Amino acid sequence: MLRIDATIAGLILVSALIHATWNAIVKSDTDRLMSFGLVMLVGAFMGLAALPFVDVPRAEAWPWLLGSVTIHVFYYVFLLRAYAHGDLSHVYPIARGLAPLLVAILAGRIAGEHLVARESIGLVLVSGGIVGLAFARGLPRQGEWRALIYAVLTGITIAGYSVVDGIGARLSGDPIGYIAWLNLLEGPWVFIVAAMRRRGATLVYLRHFWWRGATGGVIATVGYGIAIWALSLGAMAHVTALRETSALFGALIGAFILKESFGARRIAAAGVMVAGLLLMNLRLS
Repeated sequence: MLRIDATIAGLILVSALIHATWNAIVKSDTDRLMSFGLVMLVGAFMGLAALPFVDVPRAEAWPWLLGSVTIHVFYYVFLLRAYAHGDLSHVYPIARGLAPLLVAILAGRIAGEHLVARESIGLVLVSGGIVGLAFARGLPRQGEWRALIYAVLTGITIAGYSVVDGIGARLSGDPIGYIAWLNLLEGPWVFIVAAMRRRGATLVYLRHFWWRGATGGVIATVGYGIAIWALSLGAMAHVTALRETSALFGALIGAFILKESFGARRIAAAGVMVAGLLLMNLRLS
């Protein structure tokens, strides 16, 4: 199985923090659809700017690239619906917590990447700790079930595009080129939908809040670029488990910046998650 070294692991953790940050930017905006659309549009422009400096992906990578674009469209829909019904610190950990387990299953079946027993136990602890962050306040109340359902659907799409992009980047011949084309192809659609729905309000939003989407777009593009590059080099289950520590960052941002509750149970869940990461990634003699 492909392994990840300390440098790659550190970059993945940076990617996790970046991901939680741009999600917090979108969640805290009064117009999440427009904010999300601008985030993705900026990513498309960054991909377009990179094209002269990267290779076009090989032919065998294009089905995976186009498949990723399709999965990402569903991801955007489910994520925005989840944020419409739930807190960042509740929705985000559920979505991110499902992904490592699903990626491990898919990577084993599709890419032949199988975990040893210690790594499997660590993976279960990681996902359990992440989901524990979300359920620290108990089972969802009546009004929270919609958020839960959309969060689960979001987690499924996260696992899907993680495996698809991992394989596509490996087949592309140039992971950076794959990243550039992915950003270009997936970037404009949410903004187009937002502009059609908001009509005259689009220019007003851009005039006053362009900086939110621009900031989110830059960090989102850099963060997922790091993730795809890591997926092309390391075992997908390991990379995904490390990246989904973004759930802890998201919970902390929700608690301390967005003023959502945290508490001792979430601290305990975070400890379980860290223990799982240690089991997965420490080399034992």
